[in-house]
Amino acid sequence: MLEITGMHFLDLGVILAYLGLITWFGAHFRRQQNNLRDYVLGGRTAPWWAICLSIVSAETSTLTIVGTPALSFTGNLGFLQVVFGYLLARMVISVVLLPHYFRGEMFTAYELMRRRFGERVRRLTASIFLVTRALAEGVRVFAISLVVSIVLGTDEIWSIVLILLLTLVYTFEGGMTAVIWTDVVQMCLYVAGAAVSFFVILSHIPGGWSHVAAAAGAAGKFQLFDFHFRLAMQFFSQPYTFWAGLAGGCFLTMASHGTDQLMVQRLLSARDLRQSRTALLASWAVIFIQFSLFLLIGILLFVYYRDTGQASPREMDRIYPEFLWSHLAPGVAGITIAAILAAAMANLSAALNSLAATTVVDLQGLRDPTGTPGNKAGPGPLWRARVATVAWSAVLLAIGLLARRWGSVLEAGLTIASIPSGALLGVFLLGVLTQKPREGAAIAGVAAGLAAILYVRFRTPVAFTWYVLIGASVTFCAGLVASLFERDRKHGLAKNTGG
Repeated sequence: MLEITGMHFLDLGVILAYLGLITWFGAHFRRQQNNLRDYVLGGRTAPWWAICLSIVSAETSTLTIVGTPALSFTGNLGFLQVVFGYLLARMVISVVLLPHYFRGEMFTAYELMRRRFGERVRRLTASIFLVTRALAEGVRVFAISLVVSIVLGTDEIWSIVLILLLTLVYTFEGGMTAVIWTDVVQMCLYVAGAAVSFFVILSHIPGGWSHVAAAAGAAGKFQLFDFHFRLAMQFFSQPYTFWAGLAGGCFLTMASHGTDQLMVQRLLSARDLRQSRTALLASWAVIFIQFSLFLLIGILLFVYYRDTGQASPREMDRIYPEFLWSHLAPGVAGITIAAILAAAMANLSAALNSLAATTVVDLQGLRDPTGTPGNKAGPGPLWRARVATVAWSAVLLAIGLLARRWGSVLEAGLTIASIPSGALLGVFLLGVLTQKPREGAAIAGVAAGLAAILYVRFRTPVAFTWYVLIGASVTFCAGLVASLFERDRKHGLAKNTGG
């Protein structure tokens, strides 16, 4: 078997071919980018099923692929309890938030905040998104380095730079159209790669599935639900119980899919409200199947390592990619590793595009003479969006290098996303469910929500699955209370004009 410093010629060829082809495919959409609307929303021409798969691709990411098997390897199927909350959240978003997004044409989620509360709240929520998304994507960038370093034997810096540069090329060129359609290709690839790896790992276990079922069952690996009530703080310190999963998964998804530009941008790219709803709801079924598949892969690896007596990697997040590269046949290993890189590139491209869109539309506030965001004639807005894409890729590189000390990549990413997401969700709900609170109350609510969740994060043992629920509740309630002290809008205007 031909090898170069441990790398199979065929596997390396497959991976390099994939990287080159997907970069070319994404950059191919450059000719469809005529203005900022095309770059940010893909011209709103994508069908619902493509947006559905793009949502799944963004929601999955490398964190899922390398982190989820590690959860079931060391635990059980309890993480799926969080996924059930994802479905409830999608239903709420479809009814409560989506109709507001399709009243007029919006480019970002935070334009809704400008319409409801004013420019300061829009900039505040957009800034929170930029910081949160950059930190969360930095963790994902580090997750990529785990995979690339295993394949190429490079250190983290060069591993990250390679994928970032290739992803930047087609995101810079093709905008949201490239993001959606490369997501479709990449999602199909990594699902196929996971399915192949499942059966390959199973073939390495004598006795097949019946032995896995018996061994894993005896070890409690198939336990899914935990309905136990615990006393006081113990109840909130366990991340994977039914109650924490349902509430945490619901509120986390309401925040990520209802207020995070990374997901909302996909929903806004749909042709109309009905297709947007269909894409969002259909994505849950695919997500459930994917998480189940990766958790089962972790259980297979648990049985394999236990039966063979091998020592597992010191970093549990490396267990799945290391097995693939070390044990799969030439060619197959290359395909499955390319599948993991596909998920990484899909998520990175979406993040870069959403960060650029929010920077240009919400912070720079580009408008045409009629006041429509982002439709300014000429190449200026489109060029600024591309420059912002390059700038954010450099930021993600820097954060990715810092993320090496943050523990489990999956839980680190979810924790980072959960801290400010509650405040975002709370102020969005305050905007769409109430009429009295105005700009000052909204800002006070966000400040209270962020302060509360930072206290919970650093001063209590409460699990991250509760962060969004706590942050959203405090933000919403604090905003309502603050609104009681706001002057009546008409009275204030009359006073300011001398009436």
